[in-house]
Amino acid sequence: MSSAKIYDVLVVGAGVAGLAAGRVLAEAGKRVFLLEARNRVGGRIWSIPVPGSELPAELGAEFVHGRPPELLSLIQEAGLRIYELDGKQICFEQGRLQECSSDATSSLFEELSENGPDLSFAEWIEQKHIPGKAAQAAMNFVEGFNAADARRIGTAALAKQQKAEDAIEGDLAFRIEGGYSALPDFLLKRFEAAGGKIRLSAPVEAIVWQKDAVRVITQTDEFTARKCLVTLPLGVLQSGRVLFDPEPQDVMQAARRSAMGSARRITYLFREQFWKQNAVEMSFLFSDEGLPRVWWTPSPKTIPQITGWIGGPKALASEYSDDEQFAQSGLRLLAKMFSQTEDSLRALLAGWHTHDWQRDPFSLGAYSYAPKGAVDASEAMTMSLEETLYFAGEHTDTTGHWGTVHGALGSGQRAAKQILSAL
Repeated sequence: MSSAKIYDVLVVGAGVAGLAAGRVLAEAGKRVFLLEARNRVGGRIWSIPVPGSELPAELGAEFVHGRPPELLSLIQEAGLRIYELDGKQICFEQGRLQECSSDATSSLFEELSENGPDLSFAEWIEQKHIPGKAAQAAMNFVEGFNAADARRIGTAALAKQQKAEDAIEGDLAFRIEGGYSALPDFLLKRFEAAGGKIRLSAPVEAIVWQKDAVRVITQTDEFTARKCLVTLPLGVLQSGRVLFDPEPQDVMQAARRSAMGSARRITYLFREQFWKQNAVEMSFLFSDEGLPRVWWTPSPKTIPQITGWIGGPKALASEYSDDEQFAQSGLRLLAKMFSQTEDSLRALLAGWHTHDWQRDPFSLGAYSYAPKGAVDASEAMTMSLEETLYFAGEHTDTTGHWGTVHGALGSGQRAAKQILSAL
């Protein structure tokens, strides 16, 4: 079945990048049709309401990192409230819980340079002859925060990221009280109010294009337009699941040079904050053994919710591929750290939520990073092809904010301006 209507723009993907671009284009009076593979909008933003709690469980993006102006402006426009995470950092070291000592790794990242040779972070650490424990802590931090392999992620990208974070007070973290999903929901409302059309549960199989003429093919339909914006996640782009005819060679080559990171997270919902007996006002918890090694609570909110996080290659371990196994493993570690029995924690447990983004066919990974020698790859993915085919998404961010919601938002707004200029 073919759609007879010719649109100005077809947008593939209703994550934040696609929705932001669609909104700008629709509000500029363009005929825009948005195709989304999932049965919901938001992509890797996915909030699950928790009965009786003011905070949902976040399965994907959770934090507003720093004060990115475009994102904060959108949050304000949507009438959403944010609060700053605050509390103590607790470390579980050598079998004991204690407040973390000062972290030497933060000053280490200030030494990274965009102008020096682009090494892998592991190579850079080795060159600096950093002692074993400090080196491992730095590697763990890079893998956890960037969902990256320390043997692949480049120092030029890390230096660019550090500079970008410093500019927006990236050491601060906030949460949206109603859940992050409220943001894409708001963008969808604005898009539809401006006349934009959307179809959910419509995975794209092929994009056939030539100058000023695009056919986007799904299992059941074909859609035609003058321009097309592709916001597929990097993992899906790399997989070849969507056929391009002809292939945009420069963009695909840049995509292959980039990397999709891996992460596993789980949020436990308890009936009470059992950790307050050992660690009052705990915000983040770092463990020197077991997995997950990074945990956080919604502090200063006193909601009995705690999230475990594994970033980088460790997230791909076979024992974490099964959700139930992953949940039990995390519960065992919590029991050990807080000197509880597993049975006592199970009695307090109201539920848990997790999602494996690596095995999700519509993401095939957590979020992107730039390996050694690929800091320029995202720039190559921002170029239009014959002013007809365009790309956006957090992996196309050129400002150092890869892997963030504000990076995705900015990329969508950038692509919309490019398309309006061509139209």
